[in-house]
Amino acid sequence: MIAKRLQSFGTTIFSEMTRLALLHEAINLAQGFPDFEGPKELREAAVDALRGGDNQYARSMGHPDLVHAIAQHQSHHFQLDWNPMEEVVVFSGATEAIASSILGLLNPDDEVIVFEPYYDSYCACLKMAGVKARFATLKFPDFAVDFDALEALVNKKTRMLLLNSPHNPTGKVFGGEELEKLAEFCVRHDLFVLADEVYEHLWFSGHKHRPIASLPNMKDRTLSISSAGKTWSYTGWKIGWATGPRHLIEGAQSAHQFLTFSTSTPLQLAVARALTEIDGSYFQNLRQDYDDKRRFLTEVLEDVGLVVAPCQGTYFLLASFADIYDGDDLSFAKKLVEEAKVATIPPSVFYSSCPEEGRRLVRFAFCKEEKTLEEAAVRLRKFKS
Repeated sequence: MIAKRLQSFGTTIFSEMTRLALLHEAINLAQGFPDFEGPKELREAAVDALRGGDNQYARSMGHPDLVHAIAQHQSHHFQLDWNPMEEVVVFSGATEAIASSILGLLNPDDEVIVFEPYYDSYCACLKMAGVKARFATLKFPDFAVDFDALEALVNKKTRMLLLNSPHNPTGKVFGGEELEKLAEFCVRHDLFVLADEVYEHLWFSGHKHRPIASLPNMKDRTLSISSAGKTWSYTGWKIGWATGPRHLIEGAQSAHQFLTFSTSTPLQLAVARALTEIDGSYFQNLRQDYDDKRRFLTEVLEDVGLVVAPCQGTYFLLASFADIYDGDDLSFAKKLVEEAKVATIPPSVFYSSCPEEGRRLVRFAFCKEEKTLEEAAVRLRKFKS
């Protein structure tokens, strides 16, 4: 029995494509988790915390070591200064941070502007909160913001803009004049921003991530979310956090305290050590490694006949198969997993107002070992032939 408000969402596409990958013994380029381990010193730090007796509830807003480390990280990388004990909250992953923020800051019948395609938890969380989503569509291949369409979405019920940058699944990094216009739009309409920035260190070719909170007049109206999963390649640890002004932090914390209360203590301590002890060369090396994989997979997909959208950040490629296949994205994804033995994500489920924009596209994740991507390349090229 499923509550009516969630019946339309069904099983996530990630679970379904992973099921098909296992069934057909396919390489899983669908779900965005690495098939390799993160830094060894993080695992050792977690073991030290476990063996050292740090195994009871942490402070609900986050272990003091971690919130201080997060504040230091934000100041060092983005010149954003936050009070660690009042303007930082730790969650059980960024997804819980999103849910807590929506539940704690919005009221039923409020409206939120969401860019589509979107990460699928956004709409489910909004639905659970009784909040209406209004969609601004980003169109392949450049995914530029249509500001006239954006203006048409605003009404007296609009309270928030949900901004994901670097953006999953398009690989877009919002920046330059476009980001400045979004900030001006939010100030003019008195909107606050929920900024999902989990890929904050994964950007390429000069498209450096710029937090919208760092723009003029935006710090006091932005709640920024990130996590350890994407940056440190430990997605199973589920350590996420939010930074922002106290009035927004209080709302997110008010829901968090009743959802999970607190997050794994030893893993919080391990992430705190990662943020304070692993130097800046780690981030540079991480980007270079992913950039190499991005270039490799892009070339493979273009060889197969797909048109690949420019990937400016994240570890996803969105590509059009319209030149080589007449069906929709779901049938193409099933064809790939059954015949090529490579699992992908059909992205039309990430659209609500214009699902046709995603029906000739497919998403690939390149957060995999080189040998995994090389074997996927062999299978895809054989599928083409």
